[in-house]
Amino acid sequence: MASESRHISVWIDRHPADVYEYASNPANLPQWAPGLGSSVENVEGRWYVETPSGRVGLAFAERNDYGVLDHDVTLPSGQVVYNPMRVIPDGDVCEVVFTLRRLPGVSDEDFARDAGLVQADLTRLKAVMARPMR
Repeated sequence: MASESRHISVWIDRHPADVYEYASNPANLPQWAPGLGSSVENVEGRWYVETPSGRVGLAFAERNDYGVLDHDVTLPSGQVVYNPMRVIPDGDVCEVVFTLRRLPGVSDEDFARDAGLVQADLTRLKAVMARPMR
């Protein structure tokens, strides 16, 4: 049986390469995706995020010219959750799209809550990208 997916997006008035560069750096996650975790660290080339559920692993797709920000999150249980994400160019602006997949056993209420958290993170990314970068 196929998973249920919800595509959550935000338009960002910033060059797609700038958005990709910023969002692809796991060290920036606490600034725009605090829903994922509060702190990020790189240990011997692997990224980890501290979450309320414990330490999770994070691995982004290899750097690419297509805006692909897909990433795997390895939960404390060892379960790996694949998260499709893209920066889609439209001239000098872009749309960032995150595909939220419903995991087995997730209720309608929890799926809706997760979608709201992802939307909040993408909205924060938009706000961060509106500020001048140093």
